[in-house]
Amino acid sequence: MGNARSVIKRLRFPLDIMLLCVRWYVAYALSLRNLEEMMQERGLFVDHSTIHRWVIKLVPVLQEAFRKRKRKRGIGAIGKSWRLDETYIKIGGEDRYWYRAVDKQGNTVDFLLTAKRDRRAARRFFTRAVKNNRLPKIVNIDKSGANNAGIKDYNRKQGTKVVIRQCKYLNNIVEQDHRAVKRITRPIQGFKDFRCARIILGGVELMHMIRKGQMRDDGRGLSAAQQFYLLAK
Repeated sequence: MGNARSVIKRLRFPLDIMLLCVRWYVAYALSLRNLEEMMQERGLFVDHSTIHRWVIKLVPVLQEAFRKRKRKRGIGAIGKSWRLDETYIKIGGEDRYWYRAVDKQGNTVDFLLTAKRDRRAARRFFTRAVKNNRLPKIVNIDKSGANNAGIKDYNRKQGTKVVIRQCKYLNNIVEQDHRAVKRITRPIQGFKDFRCARIILGGVELMHMIRKGQMRDDGRGLSAAQQFYLLAK
């Protein structure tokens, strides 16, 4: 965690305060100004722009730590039947696309923010998901021709035989899961910057996965908040 220490050192603020603000922002439907007011009620005067800077600096470090602790077997591990879909995200007043996949148990497989929704974007997301996890046997998608073409491209180029099943009913799991993520981002009322949107959405997904039990805590029975803070150690 040398990278984490260097980032924290540059921010020059008590780590527990920074982590508290970051966790609240990615875990609950709060705006940065809500957090600014909540901190003032606790005797801490910190500008909302400073909290935003903490989020942008710390979330990538915490995500890196989470990847090393993500469950690879047992309850919370990723299965071989995936549900893949994308949802709209407003950035700078324009629609962008948040690709997401969960397994049949609802565990988050992976996610990716893209500027377009097409065959190349779908193939890029699927390639990333396989690289970060393992090759599934079946991928359930809706009637999206782009997602179908993207996975077929992957099969052809990699010589794999992932089964593509187009059934909207089976994709209800991932569509319901979208809502849990978008509910947290609702107070933002549209992102202004692609990079910031990618990082903040990644933080929301990080907290969402911890709540699902996808992080190893070595049998200590830690709460979701305790697991989140553990990533900075």
